Amino acid sequence: MTTATTVPTTPRKASIRKSGGKLRALRRNRLALTGGIIAAVFVLAALFAPLVAPYDPSQPDFGNVLAEPGAAHWLGTDDLGRDQLSRIVHGARASMQVGLVAVVLAFLVGVPLGLLAGYYGRFADTAVSRLTDTMLAFPFLVLAVGLAAILGPSLTNATIAIGISQIPAVIRITRAETLRLKHVDYVAAAVANGGGDGTVLFRHILPNATSALIVQATVGIPAAIIGEALLSFLGLGVQPPDPSLGVMLSGAQSFLAPAPWLAVFPGLAIVAATLAFNLLGDGLRDVLDPRGATR
Repeated sequence: MTTATTVPTTPRKASIRKSGGKLRALRRNRLALTGGIIAAVFVLAALFAPLVAPYDPSQPDFGNVLAEPGAAHWLGTDDLGRDQLSRIVHGARASMQVGLVAVVLAFLVGVPLGLLAGYYGRFADTAVSRLTDTMLAFPFLVLAVGLAAILGPSLTNATIAIGISQIPAVIRITRAETLRLKHVDYVAAAVANGGGDGTVLFRHILPNATSALIVQATVGIPAAIIGEALLSFLGLGVQPPDPSLGVMLSGAQSFLAPAPWLAVFPGLAIVAATLAFNLLGDGLRDVLDPRGATR
């Protein structure tokens, strides 16, 4: 009589199977999938802006001033005859630069502080929490505008201001995950086996907090895009004649009646980009962090 042997599942195979299940769940979420596609198009357009844009975004054409959308200029031209589509594509590059770099900056500062506060507690937790509460006393956009005004108008300074403004949210997410994870069994086992603080934090706690941090990143990028548009609109971000969605909206104020497309298309680009990343973030939250799912 023959007996069937069961091949044990290795941790690597189990991890691959689990990842495949998450990808299938994400694909079944149509809103998240749509958001991911739009976000990918936005990112690719920003990366390959010189190849995608049909015209030089800063080159005026006084023979086509305020031209309506048509075959030659799909989204029309502005008051200097510059192609709107080309300026939106290059403006998307500025938005993505701010969105990605600001989030990276916020994570580089916020994650270590959150780990420190959540793991050690006591004085470290009190100091970091009071700093976070102080920064959270100011609304995100108000804090970003204030910092940009202090640093001076430029895309780099706008990126730094937005990144600093996002640090409190990253600290709170990381601290909450650290407080939750430091009491689980595998962390206690690592400590019992002689694991140092660095080992526990960076080999056991931080990798298991990645899901929540990824979701926070997808929330931070659209906030940074809106922040960049606002700062550029106020003259604290990208400076003319360089293209930016906020600069385009600012310049369109005087032409809302004769040329409404000057405001409509950049506004739609901002809405599409922020909505896409938010939908993607909601989908990732439901897949990676079922405890926080709304459905």
